[in-house]
Amino acid sequence: MICISLTSTDLDKLHKDMSRAAKLADVIEVRLDYLPDNIDIGAVLAGRPKPVIVTCRRVEDGGLYDSDDRVRISQLIRAAALGAEYIDIEVDAAREVRDVHARRIVSYHNFKTTPQNLADVQKQAIDAGADIVKIAVMANSLDDNLRVFDLLKKSQVPTAAFCMGELGTISRILGRKFGSRITYAALDRGLESAPGQLAAAELRELYRYHKIGPDTAVYGVIANPVAHSMSPAIHNAAFNEIGIDAVYLPFKVDEPVSFVNAFKAVDVQGYSVTIPHKETIMPAMDEIDATARKIGAINTVVNRAGRLFGYNTDYIAAVGELEKATELRGRKALMIGAGGGARAIAFGLVQKGVKLTVTDIASEKAQKLADDVHCSWDYIDHVRAPEVDILLNATPIGMHPKTDESPVPADWLRPETVVFDIVYNPIETRLLREARRRGCKTVSGFDMFVSQAVAQFELWTGRKAPVATMADVVRRRLTQQ
Repeated sequence: MICISLTSTDLDKLHKDMSRAAKLADVIEVRLDYLPDNIDIGAVLAGRPKPVIVTCRRVEDGGLYDSDDRVRISQLIRAAALGAEYIDIEVDAAREVRDVHARRIVSYHNFKTTPQNLADVQKQAIDAGADIVKIAVMANSLDDNLRVFDLLKKSQVPTAAFCMGELGTISRILGRKFGSRITYAALDRGLESAPGQLAAAELRELYRYHKIGPDTAVYGVIANPVAHSMSPAIHNAAFNEIGIDAVYLPFKVDEPVSFVNAFKAVDVQGYSVTIPHKETIMPAMDEIDATARKIGAINTVVNRAGRLFGYNTDYIAAVGELEKATELRGRKALMIGAGGGARAIAFGLVQKGVKLTVTDIASEKAQKLADDVHCSWDYIDHVRAPEVDILLNATPIGMHPKTDESPVPADWLRPETVVFDIVYNPIETRLLREARRRGCKTVSGFDMFVSQAVAQFELWTGRKAPVATMADVVRRRLTQQ
């Protein structure tokens, strides 16, 4: 069940929020600790559009209530007497609320850590007569989620268990796969009642929470930071479009090798890998595609019967998009930038017979990349784009929000030059806009970004990706910024 936890501070606002929440939630949590102390419980429950969980959370348990605990408990008892479907009471206070008509959620909250003894915590709640056990703990590492999943898999009683905080967000989505009875969500972003809560609409629409079950395959993106990644939106939409029972999650990872090894317990079927882990994740692979090994970086992991295979779809996407615009063999190309994004593209172009020159404001990086891929390099002050057939920007210059910048002057752009910009936000950079006005063929970072995701999807699933759907998702996300 999705439970929207409401933080409304007056009765009128509560009823309005309930009405909105009913469209997204299976059950609504009413937080009495946010409401006035003398609130009429009958008025709170009157006309409720969905079943409710009534709770009054103490300060030490992450709430606002700091008065007489006997008054707090009497409020919960009255809510049960007036027909509330559930009441939520902490383990240590549960003995005070026994013979009530509402179902009792007996809860444990730890805002500092995830204890080792989760099974003991669960047993205490069971012994207190819980109809549903609720365990909410703080994730200080992604591995804490695994302990929660393990508890859920072994549970013999109805249990809602999840980790709080950014590192625990995945448990709020994936807990359903392992049997968690409730996940808690906010009505809107900014209205979270606990750290790490997602907006209910995001749970329903982006992650398709109600479709997650024991057989749902798990995929995700490994990155740091990861909160603004568009990959979950792209791949979850693609899974939905062609009817694959899968969910794609954001994993905020510091140590990719230890993470991948630990999450074999979840049997993750595939990963996207992005900054800063494309190189450091490679030791975790059982096999690496020959070209990806030459590049020295992977952005895609495929799980085949427990063995992890590493690929690089960045070069596949870049070369593929350029080949739509021009013949590559024998062409002269200049690539501005020698960072991580440039590396895969450089290898791909050289493989295709392009006469490539690399330049960068950091000349030592350009020289290193040129040595690795066996191409030319030059100091950035020495290069002149009119001498080349293909001009590539592999730097962040022109990226949102600094969209008025361009890596080259407009007079470098000739009609016969193909101009490729790996920046995809905005969809049309200043460089591409000026190139189009001068009659150049252009290749956008948007096209490359979608193409690399398409190649990932097809490696994971063995099925043709819904390209139009994936492109529409990226376009909508970018235009809504």
